[in-house]
Amino acid sequence: MLFIRICRLLPNVSVSQALPRHALIRRSMASDPAATDTTRFDFLVIGGGSGGLAGARRASELGAATAVIESHKLGGTCVNVGCVPKKVMWNAAVHAEYLHDHNDYGFDVGNVRFSWETLKAKRDAYIGHLNRIYRSNLDKAKIQTIQGHARFTSDPEPTVEVNGKKYTAPHILIATGGQPSVLCDDEVPGASLGITSDGFFELETLPKRSVIVGAGYIAVEMAGILSTLGSKTSLVIRQTTVLRNFDSLISTNCTKEMQNSGVDLWKNSQVKSVRKTDKGLEVTIATKDPEKKNEEEKIRTIQEVDCLLWAIGRQPNSSGLNIGEMIVDTDEKGHIVVDEFQNTSRAGIYAVGDVCGKALLTPVAIAAGRKLAHRLFEGKKDSKLDYSTIPTVVFSHPPIGTVGLTEDEAIKARGKENVKIYKTSFTPMYHAITSRKSQCIMKLVCVGKEEKVVGLHMQGLGCDEMLQGFTVAIKMGATKADFDKTIAIHPTSSEEFVTMR
Repeated sequence: MLFIRICRLLPNVSVSQALPRHALIRRSMASDPAATDTTRFDFLVIGGGSGGLAGARRASELGAATAVIESHKLGGTCVNVGCVPKKVMWNAAVHAEYLHDHNDYGFDVGNVRFSWETLKAKRDAYIGHLNRIYRSNLDKAKIQTIQGHARFTSDPEPTVEVNGKKYTAPHILIATGGQPSVLCDDEVPGASLGITSDGFFELETLPKRSVIVGAGYIAVEMAGILSTLGSKTSLVIRQTTVLRNFDSLISTNCTKEMQNSGVDLWKNSQVKSVRKTDKGLEVTIATKDPEKKNEEEKIRTIQEVDCLLWAIGRQPNSSGLNIGEMIVDTDEKGHIVVDEFQNTSRAGIYAVGDVCGKALLTPVAIAAGRKLAHRLFEGKKDSKLDYSTIPTVVFSHPPIGTVGLTEDEAIKARGKENVKIYKTSFTPMYHAITSRKSQCIMKLVCVGKEEKVVGLHMQGLGCDEMLQGFTVAIKMGATKADFDKTIAIHPTSSEEFVTMR
């Protein structure tokens, strides 16, 4: 998920390096009979996003001569077009929600106006500030930053070329992340008239009429932000619910909450074509109920659309690396295949983060990069990331928090007779006196006679901030009895987890 939170991966204080930073070697290249200068490092990182920067910083702290190659802005997806600017926009949307409740709480706020332009300017300035901090911290750590696109060469030793210069290292980390998937005009006529989540952050004004295509967390978050800030928003999904990979309780509830909040949901639907008119885009949509096989598709159009956003998945940034020269294995979607230690099929080449296609979350990439650095440069041969029990927050309205197994996954793994479910649904106290209502739903998934908690799922006010502490308990092996023995904090929503029966 996606689409998560601020990346705190760089300590403020740099560590002095005892080893020489890098060396220039002169050797004969197989691809060029003439002698060529190649700069050598201990650790070469391709990609200056969350995973790459975390691995580079930790390796440098451990004494490795390190360089980071980045073709765009430091910080990667998370900082530039992901979790950080998304959270700023979500915060603004939450302000809009609270404005609806001011009268119920006794405040007369009068005529309040929202300026997308002001918000965008402050958000972009903040992101620029983060970019400069990242560069400054690399400089303090004496990590060389190489600006440009890296491409593996045909040299016998793993080597990359950037802007005509060659670089090599005994350890090369690929951390190039991913990018939004797009449809071409051959697949959907006029598809190129739409934008992706990257383009969302370039919007100069609040769209009056938005159409979002997709059912994953990015689609849910973008639709929620636009709708709450005042754009008339439609969400086009192929089936009947959003977030289908989440626990069924979350999927069903989030779908209901989106409809209740005013998002126009087009179920069992697909975009057939997009056409530009004098008044905006005309989006043609086909709808067909899969249970009514004899029923013909219903064709309708949405007129005067000024923002069509495709949120139909993400793909790895691996195609331009020329990794075929290194015989690095990839799957059918282009994700780099790694083992549990982040090793690729070529010795000395590693990969972390979204380019691997597993648990696409900023903190996962950060943790994997650091674990790899400890293994390579501190001699911790068993250092690897545990990919189980990873918490995820979806910044929907209200937010979703989830960790561990879904109910269906637990039943599949342990058998229905060994799974016990506890769940509750209630109106948070905040909404006790508001005309605007929103539910809070919670579920615990427990297994075995000891009722070990293996899954926790919730949606409601404050669920984004509740999840971290409960994840610690679940990671430590907490049981339902441990939850029951914990004194509740009243009045809060989180107390429901320790009072469920």
